[in-house]
Amino acid sequence: MKNSLLLEGLTDAVGFVVGALLGFGLGRLLGLELFAEGYSAGSIVAIAFVGLGGGMGLQAARRFRAKDATDEESP
Repeated sequence: MKNSLLLEGLTDAVGFVVGALLGFGLGRLLGLELFAEGYSAGSIVAIAFVGLGGGMGLQAARRFRAKDATDEESP
């Protein structure tokens, strides 16, 4: 039980961080500066990309974990 909770937490964290980094990279590719002075429209869009990327990465990790669990239960 303890190991499964640790695995769940680690995969959630990795999924979130990878997704957030992909969102950050997409913003940079589009020329948006996340850490720009003040809150310009481009900065807010870059922040949204990081947040959406993190959420999508977290959901992807959970779906992968759920798919893996159903594959292990099948005979």
